[in-house]
Amino acid sequence: QIQLVESGGGLVQAGGSLRLSCAASGSIFGINRMAWYRQAPGKQRELVAAITNGGSTNYDDSVKGRFTISRDNAKNTVYLQMNSLKPEDTAVYYCNADVKVMLTISHNFWGQGTQVTVSS
Repeated sequence: QIQLVESGGGLVQAGGSLRLSCAASGSIFGINRMAWYRQAPGKQRELVAAITNGGSTNYDDSVKGRFTISRDNAKNTVYLQMNSLKPEDTAVYYCNADVKVMLTISHNFWGQGTQVTVSS
């Protein structure tokens, strides 16, 4: 069974930084797209950043220039470096991955989320 486990969330003051990690485990043949989403109370879950297996990235406009997504394929891990954090970044951050569970079959998986709280 595939599991995604996030870590690195916490409480930080505005202007500070955090680095989120998400490690995938299980019977993994490979991972295609990996991404970070976030959801604040009362709001829809939104894409924060994504990275393909080819290294192409895209970011939500609200975080572009402040956040950086990266991946370590040897560790089946995706990271989100968050700098210049703002109170509006406060949310539960979820890892998402399109995982090859067999050579030609992929499924989408979610982590359980990690809380990021930015105080003013």
